[in-house]
Amino acid sequence: MRVGFGGLGRMGVRMAANLARAGNEVIAWNRTAEKAESFASAHGASSAATPRALAEQSDVVISMLADDDAVDAVYSGPDGFLKAAGGAKVFAEMGTISVRKTLELHEVMTASGLQFVDAPVSGATQAAEAAQLLIMAGAAAGSTPDLEPLFEDMGKRTIWLGKAGAGAAMKLGVNMLIHGLNQTLAEALSLTTAAGIDPEAAYEVLENSAVAAPVLSYRKGLYLDEAAHDISFTVALARKDVGLALDLARASGVVMPQAELNQAVLKAAGDAGYDARDMASILSFVKRGLK
Repeated sequence: MRVGFGGLGRMGVRMAANLARAGNEVIAWNRTAEKAESFASAHGASSAATPRALAEQSDVVISMLADDDAVDAVYSGPDGFLKAAGGAKVFAEMGTISVRKTLELHEVMTASGLQFVDAPVSGATQAAEAAQLLIMAGAAAGSTPDLEPLFEDMGKRTIWLGKAGAGAAMKLGVNMLIHGLNQTLAEALSLTTAAGIDPEAAYEVLENSAVAAPVLSYRKGLYLDEAAHDISFTVALARKDVGLALDLARASGVVMPQAELNQAVLKAAGDAGYDARDMASILSFVKRGLK
């Protein structure tokens, strides 16, 4: 199968590599053309010059984009997927975008005779590299048979949530919990450090306590020594995700006071210059005090 992959960021490049390793004929596109060309050379793939060309050269297209603006540009721009003459009929967006944008895109693509599935993922770069992502698909099981084997190439499990937009909404729920845990973990480590407990010992306790979650283990290095590890998920992206969750909550009449507080902290951290740092840097931000 010819699989087009658009968006070779920290997650996307690993996901596309797994598709290539599984024997799919991968065609890559990235906003920075050199990155797509380098990927193609390293993985026996090919590259496309534009999203439109990517769609025209593929049977199925998967994208991993950062936000709603990127989705608009890649899907609906002058050289976007929707301008393709032939080619792919099935598309999946696996990044974290708003439910509103997801439903809008689903409607437009369905009207154009195309299938579109929102299929965001849970798991950081390590899970992406190991093909151990959890995929949350906004469609019914069996409705998109071309996507199912590709999801298996990239993830450990796909949960089919039945309808368009459900994947996007579920991802916001998952990330809201992760970012809430990030904030609480930062405060807990600040408190225990101030009480004279060694950070590594404190972390060991947390990892083996009732609050243990996979994210605590795979992000441990970042919390204990942020500078020694590659960025996994930035403060700016965390603020974007919580903002999308709050937008959905307001539209749904749901009150989320903890998420509001988390967003305020993330905004303050961004204002203090933390946006490009990993979200584990909230630990450093909390220690210095909110200013």
